[in-house]
Amino acid sequence: MLLGVIADDMTGATDVALMLNRAGMRTVQVIGVPAAGVALPDADAVVVALKSRTNPVAEAVADSLAACEALLAAGARQILFKYCSTFDSTAEGNIGPVANALMERLGAKLAVVCPAFPANGRSIYQGYLFVGSVPLHESSMKDHPLTPMRDSNLMRLMAAQAKAEVGLVDYATVFAGPAAVKARLAKLEVEGVRYVVTDALTNEDLMTLGHAVSEHVLLTGGSGIAMGLPQNFRRAGLLPEHPGPQDLQAPAGRSGIISGSCSTATRGQIKAALAAGYPALKVDPFALVEGRQDAAGLAAWALAQPADKPFLLYSSDDPAEVAAVQDKLGREKAGGVVEDAFAEIARLLSKGGVTRLLVAGGETSGATVLGLGIRTLEIGPEIDPGVPWTRVVDGPAMVVALKSGNFGAPDFFLKAWSLLR
Repeated sequence: MLLGVIADDMTGATDVALMLNRAGMRTVQVIGVPAAGVALPDADAVVVALKSRTNPVAEAVADSLAACEALLAAGARQILFKYCSTFDSTAEGNIGPVANALMERLGAKLAVVCPAFPANGRSIYQGYLFVGSVPLHESSMKDHPLTPMRDSNLMRLMAAQAKAEVGLVDYATVFAGPAAVKARLAKLEVEGVRYVVTDALTNEDLMTLGHAVSEHVLLTGGSGIAMGLPQNFRRAGLLPEHPGPQDLQAPAGRSGIISGSCSTATRGQIKAALAAGYPALKVDPFALVEGRQDAAGLAAWALAQPADKPFLLYSSDDPAEVAAVQDKLGREKAGGVVEDAFAEIARLLSKGGVTRLLVAGGETSGATVLGLGIRTLEIGPEIDPGVPWTRVVDGPAMVVALKSGNFGAPDFFLKAWSLLR
């Protein structure tokens, strides 16, 4: 193994695995902290997918450190801590605390902070994170039900979480090339800076940054920062060329969609699916709590639909409705009751012959993967930037696509199936 990746949710894990796979690294995704004594798959890069983005800080730190130990034991030369391109986090973490723990374990003196992903409209300028043309705090992320983002200044956000000094590599330095970035990072390290936010507006900027951090033992950021890492190993003579997958063999069976994301992008994709005539049923948190809906009934409804089109089960709603549910049930209960239902629904759907499943939303993906008992995924072709199909290697015979709520074009739910054979 050359590169070990610790991802704080399932969709982010497939996102970065796709980035590495497309750049010629044989990449495998494993679900959860690898069990002690169990060998990791033979690959150039292994991505450990955790469900630690919104877990209690101590739990997120412990799981991340355990994943790090497993990756190091398998020979990883560099560790990437991967989080969302919108820096999804609470005021307490978990990005800062996990990064601190990994820095201490690896003996790193400095680590970059770069969630930029230009292909999906995430860019950083003067340390501020933009979503499309607006700052993060003006985007739909301000209304995220679990991690509302009310500040766009990454230096301020990271300093508050990590309780450490945070510096900046500005765009002029990035534009000047890898040597200039390396010099700036070295200067900040001498000054005692522990984390450095790096500006990035284009894929070329990410390649520059990747080149500049070739000797860093720890990196932090979104999947974009991984773009330039395979070429570092190739320049060192450690990585041959590998072609990326063009399509994916899927087992025969039913197709379906589960969506728990309330993002603007996913709500648009649901609208397009409804307009295309996909049979759809809304999952109501109140109905689940009151017993008017349950996992068995929802799964039975899905399996009873005509097989000529994918069915759609969704709890996605607009921010005002989500806030109303949280006010009445509490934030944790509102999310937990839906996640638990989707986990059981996924298990029942698999048992009922569903072999092609598309899941929207990070928390929903985590619950679904755990409900299905999936342990290892093989990365397949890209549907839209940051979202691939994957084949289950250790678990039920099926292919799954785990989509971040914010990712994908409006026709994502409609076109994904064309990449399967």
